[in-house]
Amino acid sequence: MAFDPERTAAALHRIRRDRAIVSALPAGIAPTTEAEGAAAQLALALLVHAVPPYGFKIGATGKRMQAYLGVNEPIAGFMRRDDVHHGRAGLRFADFVRPGVECEVAVLLAADLPPGPCSPDQALAVVRDFVAGIEIVENRYGDLAAVGTPTLVADQMYHAAAVVGDQGGVEWRSLDVGALRGRISLDDGTADEGVTTDLLGHPLNGLAWLAGSSVAAAFGGLKAGQVVMLGSVTPPIWLNGPATVTVTFPPLPAVTVRLA
Repeated sequence: MAFDPERTAAALHRIRRDRAIVSALPAGIAPTTEAEGAAAQLALALLVHAVPPYGFKIGATGKRMQAYLGVNEPIAGFMRRDDVHHGRAGLRFADFVRPGVECEVAVLLAADLPPGPCSPDQALAVVRDFVAGIEIVENRYGDLAAVGTPTLVADQMYHAAAVVGDQGGVEWRSLDVGALRGRISLDDGTADEGVTTDLLGHPLNGLAWLAGSSVAAAFGGLKAGQVVMLGSVTPPIWLNGPATVTVTFPPLPAVTVRLA
């Protein structure tokens, strides 16, 4: 039987609606390749009226994140307009399933980037803004080995929401954005730090990778005006309750989210 991405998308959408945990999908529904996972992700985006997407997140671009997740390459997922916030955000903790927060950088695209092989210089040429960000992720998976990478691709790789910063008058092209130190801090004193060098050697390498990915191919490439989260320089901090979270990558403006 040929793979039907709409069946996979419907199953994942139902699991998310029921606030259940994603375990291994049944044979015949579970994607078995990353291309099938990407096709299912597109079907999920269509199901939630997110085509074209507001942007994309890239997960597991950092060595610490890859080690944490047990994967050896990035995974990308679409982002809905309603799930992306700017500067400071106030959200309901209860709206998320086992949420966590990540210390990220992001870009806003000034021009289209077609699907296919892409050099770092080509990626650099389409970037308008380079900003700090917070991704809100959900620990909505059971045994990751049983779930499998193709299903993680289909399910947007932990993504739930994001907060992206403003440029704030900072001329990012004058910065060494490949060596910015980021810090994530919570109001209970929890904190972690990392450096953008850990994101595939340079954060814009992630944008080049995304352009050549099966996800970009499924969605017809990247479009001007989209936001791309380039990955977290720290592992996720899982939240046990309401929290205020701040991410800084000086001299970029900070971003904050209050999960109440």
